[in-house]
Amino acid sequence: MAPLALSRKVENDMALAQETPVIDVRAAEKTFPNGFRGLEPVDLRVEPGEFLTLIGPSGCGKSTLLGMMTNLLKPSAGEMRWWGGSFDQTGTAGKSLSIVFQDATLMPWATIQANVRLPLDLAKTPRKEADERVRQALEKVGLAGFEDRLPRQLSGGMRMRVSIARSLVTEPNLLLMDEPFGALDEFTRNKLDSDLLDLWREKGLSIVFVTHSIYEAVFLSTRVVVMAARPGRISKVIDIDAPWPRDEAFRGSPRFAALCAELSKELREASEKSGTMAQGAKP
Repeated sequence: MAPLALSRKVENDMALAQETPVIDVRAAEKTFPNGFRGLEPVDLRVEPGEFLTLIGPSGCGKSTLLGMMTNLLKPSAGEMRWWGGSFDQTGTAGKSLSIVFQDATLMPWATIQANVRLPLDLAKTPRKEADERVRQALEKVGLAGFEDRLPRQLSGGMRMRVSIARSLVTEPNLLLMDEPFGALDEFTRNKLDSDLLDLWREKGLSIVFVTHSIYEAVFLSTRVVVMAARPGRISKVIDIDAPWPRDEAFRGSPRFAALCAELSKELREASEKSGTMAQGAKP
């Protein structure tokens, strides 16, 4: 291929990569075996490099939608695509995802190093390479020097940092997080939110994050998806058009307060819609 044609091909490939969503949810819905309709048809695109947050009342389908994004739950109808292909094709595309759950889910008998190295051990990564990647991941989350500790010797916030390090050690393109900081005190939560933003920007990650916190959603996100319940569905998508970087000064700014008020209003309306639908449902 001639150099000029090759250059154009590279440019076209780069443009296509930028246009292809990380996740493309196409009329995906979920009805469970007992007949409960957890999620009505949803259309949603997660764009490369964005920080998308799902928020809504309990039972609105946030975790169900996130579960379908992880491929741990299969949609009853509709389609889910990852980087333009099926989930099984993501490896051939050179892309990968990691998941952080609500609980740190660490092996209590294993050291922090062994817990973080687990995905690499399962992938049969050579030990020397794996240990170096573990070292780098622990350093990124501020836990250098804690390699030989056991989970019980760490605070709740530190254990969650270990969970994040374990998700980063595989060098994912996409990070899916299901209320990871919900059980932590406000000070620790705010610190981890700031650290997570630093990791997101430094690593060029795409993140889908589930939370119940209005303040957390506004602080972290490029977009917030407001969901309503009975059945679960998307009620509104809000762009968080605040400047970067976001720091403690942003938390105290009039713009932050205004965005929180807007999101609170949308959540209240989504909850009212859920209540109206529940009253109209047949017993």
